[in-house]
Amino acid sequence: MSLPTLRWSLLGVASLASAAPVLAQPAPVVVQPGPVVVQPPPVVVQPAPVVVPPAPVVVQPAPEEIVIVGHYGVPDNVDSLSMAIGYADLDLSYPGDRKILRQRIALTARFLCDKLGENDTGRGSCRDAATQDALRRVGTIEEHFALRGTAWVRPAPWTPPYPVVWVEQYP
Repeated sequence: MSLPTLRWSLLGVASLASAAPVLAQPAPVVVQPGPVVVQPPPVVVQPAPVVVPPAPVVVQPAPEEIVIVGHYGVPDNVDSLSMAIGYADLDLSYPGDRKILRQRIALTARFLCDKLGENDTGRGSCRDAATQDALRRVGTIEEHFALRGTAWVRPAPWTPPYPVVWVEQYP
């Protein structure tokens, strides 16, 4: 290659380069970073362990009572009343106290059935059914009754719903 050709080719390249359109160059973008916020990690506060001393256990004995239920009426329209009879004041290991409980049952059945309007005392009557039902449950109570022991203090006697004279009137 000779020297003039080289010039020419350099000039040609130069002229080609100058003949090409010049593209607009974008202005340089300056990105400024925003403020850097550093959040501290969350603080987990563990509460101090709470020690609760156990409360004293108070064991209440089961209520010593039996519920008497009287029913009166025809099957489509039966009225009923019920009442609890307490025996906490009795020591059922003694025959005399068992007799008192049976009398309470009989008198309370009489009281309930009188309130319902029945005065029949025959077999199948309100009074008979209420008494027999309660006596079945009393039999179970007497079988499993534990002796009261020497530390037992007899509580106040049970207050009956019926007149006190009934105890003498209907032995």
